[in-house]
Amino acid sequence: MTEPLLSVRGLEVEFLTQRGRVQAVRQISFDMRPGQALGLVGESGCGKSVTAQSIMGLVQLPGRIIGGDVLWKGKSLIGPQSDAYRREVCGRDIAMVFQDPMTSLDPLFTVGDQIGEVLVRHTGASRATARARVIELLDLVHIREPAKRVDQYPHEFSGGMRQRVLIAMALASKPDLLIADEPTTALDVTVQAGILDLLSELQKDLALAVLMITHDLGVVARLCHDVSVMYAGEIVEDGPARRMLWAPRHPYTAGLVSATPTLALTRHRLQTIDGQPPDLRHPRAACSFRPRCARKSAACAKAPDLATLVDGAGRLACYHPVGRTSAVDGSSQTDPAVRPARDGAPLLAVRDLSVHYPIGRTGLFGKRETLKAVDGVSFDIWPGETLGLVGESGSGKTTTGRAVLRAVAPTAGSITFDGQEITALKGGRLRRLRRDMQIIFQDPYSSLYPRMTVQDIVAEPLLVHGIETDPTKLRERVARVLELVGLPADAAERHPHAFSGGQRQRVGIARALTLEPRFIVADEPVSALDVSIRAQVVNLMQDLQARLGLTYLFIAHDLAVVRHIADRVAIMRAGQIIEIGPVEAIYSDPAEDYTRALLEAVPEIGDAPAQAGAG
Repeated sequence: MTEPLLSVRGLEVEFLTQRGRVQAVRQISFDMRPGQALGLVGESGCGKSVTAQSIMGLVQLPGRIIGGDVLWKGKSLIGPQSDAYRREVCGRDIAMVFQDPMTSLDPLFTVGDQIGEVLVRHTGASRATARARVIELLDLVHIREPAKRVDQYPHEFSGGMRQRVLIAMALASKPDLLIADEPTTALDVTVQAGILDLLSELQKDLALAVLMITHDLGVVARLCHDVSVMYAGEIVEDGPARRMLWAPRHPYTAGLVSATPTLALTRHRLQTIDGQPPDLRHPRAACSFRPRCARKSAACAKAPDLATLVDGAGRLACYHPVGRTSAVDGSSQTDPAVRPARDGAPLLAVRDLSVHYPIGRTGLFGKRETLKAVDGVSFDIWPGETLGLVGESGSGKTTTGRAVLRAVAPTAGSITFDGQEITALKGGRLRRLRRDMQIIFQDPYSSLYPRMTVQDIVAEPLLVHGIETDPTKLRERVARVLELVGLPADAAERHPHAFSGGQRQRVGIARALTLEPRFIVADEPVSALDVSIRAQVVNLMQDLQARLGLTYLFIAHDLAVVRHIADRVAIMRAGQIIEIGPVEAIYSDPAEDYTRALLEAVPEIGDAPAQAGAG
């Protein structure tokens, strides 16, 4: 066994807020060794990113480290006496890649200047030497034509390429440890696969240790040897990735695994973790997971210690561990839904739909160029059916959904809803149509006005359409729809910031249901959610469909979720549908190489590597 590069010992971090002290990290301990890939997983707010920021010395007031230590090659990085050593180590020996590359890259400087700055700062290289090294780094992370790209700006790169630039910047000073904080969350499945393959390649070739922070267990399975699961600021279980993902012992870990949709299962009901994480302002007197655990007993009133398992395959903090039955064997969970009948006319019929945008001319007197966002798309959706619309960013999925709703004007084609041609509707006729057609947006926070209460947000469509104006009846209708989506009645008086991400998405769904629509465009409605919250929202959408007879156009890049919820799937590429059919047929025997590439790029829990480091 090699000596650890990084040792985190009893780390404790708190934040001072107006509502009290929030202990975000509680007694965290783990080691990382050369070449090890460790996944740090858990729901939002569990302390993953705060742990990483503590390692890098990025925790600032109102946050502060109140206990424990972080050792790099045996020497402390914590405390005023370690400031000089930490500044020397962090950025050189320990590097970090953040989730959103656009907020990490300065739009006013070329990528070459920004990567070169790291080399000048940490290695003392000259500008000329730094530039040559930057070109080598861009080639290392598989960016084509690096000598040309080095002088380009961040906006000239795609999302996946910008993430590769951040990785190149992190590798500039040849670090021993790379901390990756949700580096693939916002990326398409194929781009995500490329980034994960790149990290795996670098980890092997350079003996690079990687700390992967994520809530996506498929990402962990694709890259990591070991996993540490965090809940309410604590590590509740850790061990080899294969054992953790195939036979988790802690009920929380088992819940995360069971809530993850896979390509192997279709239309079963996802298992969820009921309840909410505890308030971290209160001291830890009992098991933090106890209020949400189905296995709790009187013994759980005392907080369990993180003890080494009897077989030595990791550590566990639980009095009632789950058995060793494989958690990814979902055969017992399968509950196929009744497929909607496709008798009669479709509810929505789209024929040769096109949406083109002028983008300028080639030269002063040249021909006007056109962006064909959607180009000749045709499909049908029958009542009560869900059509999944899948493709990479820029393929035209969202534009298609907005054109169907007439939120953008079609350039050509025909859209028929319930037998009525709606392509040219305007004014009052279009407004009446929108009572039957609604949308659920990807980001519930940006789509909900922060200064309005939930009562006002959900009631607004009723006022706009003149359906209900009496305040008492409005409150009653809002209360009913909030109950329908699983929110308490007192939620009506709160503002969006007072809710979790999953609860805000429920508010967005409630607003879409207020007018009792028949058809809903769901535009990436779960892509920004934690795995457990995502399962709750997907189950909710299926329950509402069965109860209210809703019809969905479900837009997503997560093929596992689409397989779970959709009856049929359409694959989009470059503004066109290249393949459409029943979800089982497309997923089991795709006709197009592009569809096959999308499916192969999906990270699955069963991909966990056999090799295990020593966490």
